[in-house]
Amino acid sequence: MKNASDMLLLVRYMMKLYERYLEDVQVKYQLSYMEITIIGFLYNNPEKDMAADIAEIRMLPKGNVSAGVETLVQKEILARRQDLQDRRKIHLYLLEKAIPIVKEIEKINKNFRQQIFKNLSKDDLKAYERMNDFILENLKEVLERK
Repeated sequence: MKNASDMLLLVRYMMKLYERYLEDVQVKYQLSYMEITIIGFLYNNPEKDMAADIAEIRMLPKGNVSAGVETLVQKEILARRQDLQDRRKIHLYLLEKAIPIVKEIEKINKNFRQQIFKNLSKDDLKAYERMNDFILENLKEVLERK
């Protein structure tokens, strides 16, 4: 990458493509991108099951996450459970109605990954993943300082 614009463009293209991949699921299940993000996050991170976790880790506005959670609860895709030790904490969990959605998201994630990494060798992919881990740690370190 020659400069910051190239890096930002790469990230933006990846996000745009991923959003496009999810459009059919959004239409089929009448879900917003935020709602799909919440479902996918809870499925992939069962130990991070609070709205605050989703907002923090995915760097999303808390209000948007809360609104998405509320809609998913109303649609009976998601449920809330109060923490037994700390009544202020509310845990989220997916209901059975989420299963077909999750399966489609998994399929999309697999196709997305295949598309963006096609023509890369296994060694290239391992190198990318290793470099990506380093870059992610560098980014976290800088953001935590500020």
